[in-house]
Amino acid sequence: MITQKDVEFYKENGYLLVKGVFNQQEVEEMRKAVEGIIARAAQSKADYNSAWQGDFIPAEELKKLVLKGFHDVHYHDASFMRAVIHPQMTAVLKQIIGPNVQLHHTKMLVKPPENGAAFPMHQDYPYFPHEKHTMLAASVHLDHADEENGCLRVIPGSHRVGSLPHVGSYYLNHKENPIKEGTPCVAEAGDVLFFNYLTIHGSETNRSSRTRRNVLFQYREASDFPVENTHFDWGMGLMVSGENPNFTKVKPEFKII
Repeated sequence: MITQKDVEFYKENGYLLVKGVFNQQEVEEMRKAVEGIIARAAQSKADYNSAWQGDFIPAEELKKLVLKGFHDVHYHDASFMRAVIHPQMTAVLKQIIGPNVQLHHTKMLVKPPENGAAFPMHQDYPYFPHEKHTMLAASVHLDHADEENGCLRVIPGSHRVGSLPHVGSYYLNHKENPIKEGTPCVAEAGDVLFFNYLTIHGSETNRSSRTRRNVLFQYREASDFPVENTHFDWGMGLMVSGENPNFTKVKPEFKII
């Protein structure tokens, strides 16, 4: 899927957009699955607005914005489990993480037309810090994403600065890190944007008449251990490529209560 030049680009810039990882049929299956999750959540009275809260947008505007976001999507529909271990996905992961790759968690993010919520600039690191910083996000695009409908924006090379102080739950000071300063990552359905969890990223509000649907898979190298017991999800630690060299650390220490 990618060349050594692409690998070097990722190492230098902290992100890489890979075209055509998923074909049209696979995209349609995941779109249908996303809509099914939203419908079942509503039927179960478990639906809610996942829009980010904070002072990065005026309060009157913020309360009008909507984001549909649910974790553990591979437990809701098999199309996502197939996507997590898709051969073209793992081909990229093995080159930018290494041969032994684990899943950390999955989620979906849907920005509805005209009022899809923005994501302030942030690093993912504060949510699930790890020792070796191999953690990355693979953002699978299920729709065309551009500046009008709130595509992801990144700050190239920001991962090399290390972890930064965040505010709120957790985003960067919006006056010092406005979303508009990020490089827009325009993508087509089926493309995947890979970015390190230290890479600063965010996205503007969806002000178009088009939906922006993404599913996001977080991966890490099998010997990259968390430094805090936080953000544990079922399925964390599943091997998607290679082997786990750590026989006594093959799964998190959950307690069933």
